[in-house]
Amino acid sequence: MLILIWLRGLLIRRTGRLAAAAAGIALAVALPAALGAFLATAKATMTARSIQRVAVDWQVEQQPGQAVSVPMPGTSRPVSFARIDGLESRQAGQTLTTGAGQVLGLPADYAATFPGELRLLAGRPNGPLLAQQTAANLHAQPGASVTVRRPGLPDATVAVTGVVELPAADSLFQRVGAPPGAQPQAPPDNVLLLPESDWHRLFDGIPRDRVRTQFHVRIDHRLPPDPAAAYTAVTGQARNLEERMAGSGLVGDNLGAALDAAREDALYSQVLFLFLGAPAVVLAALLAGLVTRAGAPRRTADQALLRTRGASKRTLVRLALAETALVGVAGVLAGLGLAALAGRALFGAATVSWWAAALGLLVAAVTVLPPTLRATTVAAARRPVGGPRRSPAWLRYGVDLWLLAGSAMIFWITSKNGYQLVLVPEGLPQLSVDYWAFAGPALLWTGAGLLIWRLTRTLPITWAVRPLTGGLAGTVSAMLTRQRAPLARAATLAALAVAFAVSTSVFDTTYRQQAQVDAELTNGADVTVSQTRATAQQLAAVPGVGRVEPLQHRFAYVGSDLQDLYGIRPSTVRLHDAYVSGGTAREILDRLARQPDALLVSQETVNDFQLHLGDQVRLRTENGRTVPFHYAGVITEFPTAPRDSFLVANASYLARTMPADTMYLISTDGAQPRQVAAALRGRLGPTAKVTDVQTTRQVVGSSLTAVDLAGLTAIELGYALALAALATGLLLALGFAERRRTYALARVLGATPRQLGSFVWAEVALVGVAAAVLGTLCGWALSRMLVAVLSGVFDPPPDALAVPWAYLAVLAVLGVVALLVAGAATVRAARRPPMTVLRDL
Repeated sequence: MLILIWLRGLLIRRTGRLAAAAAGIALAVALPAALGAFLATAKATMTARSIQRVAVDWQVEQQPGQAVSVPMPGTSRPVSFARIDGLESRQAGQTLTTGAGQVLGLPADYAATFPGELRLLAGRPNGPLLAQQTAANLHAQPGASVTVRRPGLPDATVAVTGVVELPAADSLFQRVGAPPGAQPQAPPDNVLLLPESDWHRLFDGIPRDRVRTQFHVRIDHRLPPDPAAAYTAVTGQARNLEERMAGSGLVGDNLGAALDAAREDALYSQVLFLFLGAPAVVLAALLAGLVTRAGAPRRTADQALLRTRGASKRTLVRLALAETALVGVAGVLAGLGLAALAGRALFGAATVSWWAAALGLLVAAVTVLPPTLRATTVAAARRPVGGPRRSPAWLRYGVDLWLLAGSAMIFWITSKNGYQLVLVPEGLPQLSVDYWAFAGPALLWTGAGLLIWRLTRTLPITWAVRPLTGGLAGTVSAMLTRQRAPLARAATLAALAVAFAVSTSVFDTTYRQQAQVDAELTNGADVTVSQTRATAQQLAAVPGVGRVEPLQHRFAYVGSDLQDLYGIRPSTVRLHDAYVSGGTAREILDRLARQPDALLVSQETVNDFQLHLGDQVRLRTENGRTVPFHYAGVITEFPTAPRDSFLVANASYLARTMPADTMYLISTDGAQPRQVAAALRGRLGPTAKVTDVQTTRQVVGSSLTAVDLAGLTAIELGYALALAALATGLLLALGFAERRRTYALARVLGATPRQLGSFVWAEVALVGVAAAVLGTLCGWALSRMLVAVLSGVFDPPPDALAVPWAYLAVLAVLGVVALLVAGAATVRAARRPPMTVLRDL
C-alpha cells in the first residue's frame, strides 16, 4: 500500500520530472529499435536486389567429353555456344566484316524464363538476333542478311529478325570454373543468337573444341533475408550439385557472387548501426540520468522526512525500485511505440525489438535507481554549505586530454593507406569488421565531452555574464559559481547533443552526395550515349539535354597490359579533386592541356612500370602500331573507367594518332535523367546505347549506395533534433525548478523580477553559447573522423564534407526556442508571490 501511495504522490506532485526521465528512457529505446528495423530492412533489401540483379543464377557448364545426367534444381534451360571466325554483312554497296565472335543457341522460351538476360531493342524476338554492338559494327537492321563464317564448314547466311541488348554479357560469357584473374577482360563484341533448332542445324558439324554446352538455372529464391545467410545457402547448394555431377560439370555461381558482394554491404550497414546508434543511446541515458539527478536534493529531503516518520531502509529501497520500474516501463513502452510508428511509416513494417526494451530497462536501472538510493538517512540528507570541494580525479589527471590524444593516435593508425574497415580474409567464406576502428571516434566523443565539462567548469563566469547583468555581475557570478557543477552538466550534455546532430547530419548529407557521385562515376554522367553516329549538336537539341561532353574511348597496350584509353577535352571536362593524385583536378587538367602528348595513368600502372613524371610511355594498338606519350600525372578515378588500370589523354592528340570511338556524357537541364534517356533512345534508334544515372544507382554495388538511407536519415535527424531540444531546454527548466526556493527567498530579501531575470538569462546564455560553440567544434571533428574511418562507404572519397545548412539552421532555431521557452517560463514563475512558492515547497 505504501508503494502505491508513494507512486501516486510522485505522479501528482512530480509529474514533469517523471515524464522527463521517462522521455530519456524512451529516446534510449526508440533509436536503437528503429535502427534495428532499418538494419533488418536494409539486409532484406540488399538480398532482394542482389537476386533481382542476377539474370541467371547458375551457369552449369558441361565438361568436354562428359554428359551431365544429374537433374538441375529449379528451372533450367540448355544453351549452346559456338566460336566462329567472323560475321559479314553487305549494306549500301559495301561489305562489312567483323572478327571472331560467338553464336548462341537458345530455347524458344529462354527470354521469358530469364527476362534479364536479353532485352529486345528492335524487330521480333523469334528468329536470329544480333547483339547491339554487333548490329552497329555491321550496320545491320532487322531484315538484313548476315553471313556466318563457320570453322571447318562453308559459310552460312541468316536473316536477322531483331536487335537485342545483353545487359549481363559479362557473366553470360564467363569462363566457368576459372579464377577471377583468368576471366575475359570484356565480353565478345560480335554475338549472334539463334533459335536452338537453327543452331544445331548450322553448328553440329563444326569441331568439338569450338562448341560448349551450358545449363542456365534459376533456383528457388526463398532464401534467408540476411545476405550472409543467403550466400551460405546458395553456395552450399552449388557445391552439392557439383558433388553430384562428379566432374561432368562445373557451376558458375552468379547469384552467389552477387550475394557475396552484398555481404560486405550488410556489414557496412551494421557498422552504420553502431556508429550512429551507440552515441545516441549514451546521450539518452545521460539525459535520463541528469534529469533524475536534477531532483536529487528534493528526493533526499523526501527520503529524510520518511526516515523521521519511521520508514526503514528496506522500505526506501522498495520505493526506489518501484519508481525505477515506473519510469523504466513507461519509457520502454513509449520508445517501442515511437519505433513501431517510425518503422511503419519509413520502412513499411512495425517490429518489436525486445533487446531494445531490455536496453531501456537497463538504462533505467543505471540512471534512475542509483540517485534514489544515495541518501537513506537524515544525516546523509544534510548537505554541507560552503567550503572547497575537490575536483574529480579525471579532471586532476587530465583524462580528457589523454583520451583525445589516444583518439588521434588510433585515427592516424586506422586511416593509413590500405586500411579496410570490412575485412575479407583470403580463402574464408566469412567477412569480419575491424571494430578497433570504433575506438578512435569513441575516444574522441568521450574525450570531447570531458573537455567540454572542464571548460564549462573553469569558465570565467564574471567576465562571461557581465554583458547581460551589468552591475549584478558579481552577484550573478557568485550564484552561478555555486551552481557550477549542474551548469557544467547541462552545458556538456547540450553540447554533445549538438555535436551528435552536426556529425550525423553532415555524415548523412555527405553520404547522399557521394552516392550520387558513385553512380555518376559508374554511368559517366546523368545520361551516357555510345554506339551512335549522332553529333554533339544533334544530341544537344534533344529536349532535357543541358550539356554534352564528347569522350573518346578505345583500348591500348602498356607493355603486355591491355587498358582502357580515354580522350578528353581538358578545358571543358569536369572532374572531382578526388579523381586525381598529386594536385587538384584543375591543376592536373591544365598540365594535360599544356602538353598535347601528356598522359594520365593509374597508380597501379605507375607502380607496375616504375614510371616517373616526364617519362615517355609508348602505347601499342591492337594492330601493333605504337604511339608515344609522356607521363604527366596520376588519375585514380574516371567516369565509366574500370577501377584498376586505365589511361587518359588529350582528345585532339588521340584523334590524330589513335582514332577512337566517341561516347557522349550528357548533363540534363534539370529534367529527370530517365526521361531524357527515353527521349534519346527514341531519337537515336535501337543501335545506340543509352544509360542513365538513376537506373545505374539502383544496381551499383559499391558499399551501401544501392540502399536508400532516406528513412534512416529521417530517424537520425529527427532524433538529434529532439535530443538537442531536450538537452538544452529541459535540463535548464528542471534546474530552474529546483531553485524556486532560492528565487523566492531572493524576492523576500528585496530582489526585483528584473534582477531575478538576470540570474536566469545569464545561465541560459552560458548554456546556449557553450552548446553552440563547443558542440559545433566537436561535431565538425567527429564528422571528419567518421567520414575518414568509414572510407569504404564512400567511393570515391569526398572532396569536402557536405554541410546541410538548412538542417543546421533548423537545429539552431529549435535550440534557441527551447532555451527561450525554459528561460521565459522560469522568469514567469519567479514573478509569483514568494510566500505562495515557499508554502508549496
